[in-house]
Amino acid sequence: MDTAESEKGSNGSECRPWGSFTILDETAYFKVKRIEVLPKKRLSYQRHSKRSEHWFVVAGTAKITLNGTEILVPAGESVDIPAGHAHRVENPHSTEPLVFIETQTGSYFGEDDIERLEDDFGRG
Repeated sequence: MDTAESEKGSNGSECRPWGSFTILDETAYFKVKRIEVLPKKRLSYQRHSKRSEHWFVVAGTAKITLNGTEILVPAGESVDIPAGHAHRVENPHSTEPLVFIETQTGSYFGEDDIERLEDDFGRG
């Protein structure tokens, strides 16, 4: 991974072209991240084979694509992403960051359990 894709911050956060994430807690059974998406940015359209995710929006509004269907999820609401389902989160706002808490459950939580279907940043 090159520095354009990932840079580690002093607080344990990792920067990405779309924003950043910080691992809040992890064990062999789960991983919890705080994810911040910059205005008008989005993560890759992807799926995971070994984990499910639960996203709880804490600031802003998330535009979520789940298996081709788009929904808006405001702060205070959440969505479940089952393993194997194609998904993407986007920050549709032009000025406010989107912040959500992601709880992963399953058998494996590595960043290499990502199958990218589409990516704005040329990552495969």
